Amino acid sequence: MKFRRDAELDKRVRELPTMLLEVLDQLEGHSFIVAAGEVPIFATAGTEQLGILKDGKVQSPELLATVRVVRRTNKTQTGVIEIPRGPIGEGKHELTVKVIPLTQEDLVLVLVSDESEAQRVHDVRRDFVANISHELKTPIGALLLLSEAVLGAKEDPDAVVKFATRMRSEAKRLTDLVQEIINLSRLQDSDPLQVAKELDVQDLINSAIDQSQISADSRAISVSNLPTENVFVLGDHEQLVMAIQNLIENAINYSPEGTKVSVTTQVQDEIVTINVADQGIGIPEQEINRIFERFYRVDPARSRQTGGTGLGLSIVKHVALKHGGEVTVWSAPSVGSTFSLRLPRYSETKELNQ
Repeated sequence: MKFRRDAELDKRVRELPTMLLEVLDQLEGHSFIVAAGEVPIFATAGTEQLGILKDGKVQSPELLATVRVVRRTNKTQTGVIEIPRGPIGEGKHELTVKVIPLTQEDLVLVLVSDESEAQRVHDVRRDFVANISHELKTPIGALLLLSEAVLGAKEDPDAVVKFATRMRSEAKRLTDLVQEIINLSRLQDSDPLQVAKELDVQDLINSAIDQSQISADSRAISVSNLPTENVFVLGDHEQLVMAIQNLIENAINYSPEGTKVSVTTQVQDEIVTINVADQGIGIPEQEINRIFERFYRVDPARSRQTGGTGLGLSIVKHVALKHGGEVTVWSAPSVGSTFSLRLPRYSETKELNQ
């Protein structure tokens, strides 16, 4: 990574051993070198996307204090710091940092690793397995009972058709649930900001609407969108399309036939907000704080009818947090709901000359 530097700092970078920079580029995790005045003069690719560096400055007061201690004592220090994943939302990077004095005067090397992520994934998987074991029992049990009913009604063609239709519905529900479990598992195993790309928000919305069109057409619901140009975010294309599609599908499933779902985009204070509004049944106030929980359903009967898995909004929340954003909701019973996916706007970092 390149930073804007004065002539003196340029000279300091040129004096860094080439072998050191090559080794740092090959190490797992991230690293950067800080000169006097706490100015980063070199960083490996992807370091700034962690949020630990921004605009050529170290963002963590704790880390800055540690760098000063290392420079003063000439002794290596190790610790754990938390860095927000974005300017909004509750998502955080919990990073292990090792700060090492270099032989060159006043230079300090910072090694960064996300070792806590492995433990977090383990904890999430343990809780997740406990939850899905219960959720999978319902469609599997229904299929078992229906297959027995088919066998018992083999002499009654009408009954066979009835039970077979029910079996097909339960099989689809089971397939959808397994796919959602796979999606959530992939989300939990990856960090989109580590391999982030510049993404056009309108392209994301168009893809999500296209993937939801069959569901909308089946219920005579129109999905409208007012295009927004030249608005970009940083992240994973597949995950963000999945999140927007889940919001659109949720709006379709909880709206009366023949109504309208609208998707709009707003930009304010460098935050991009993607709003998905419906004219549906709305959400009772006492339920709003729980709707992003895994497997939670405001109306279980309607979820069974629409094939809802109870994981869609949980996935949206997870994607938002992973991208340094958040998801919020406004709703009123019998009026409708508006879900807002809020993400940091991306503008290309001004890379500076060496």
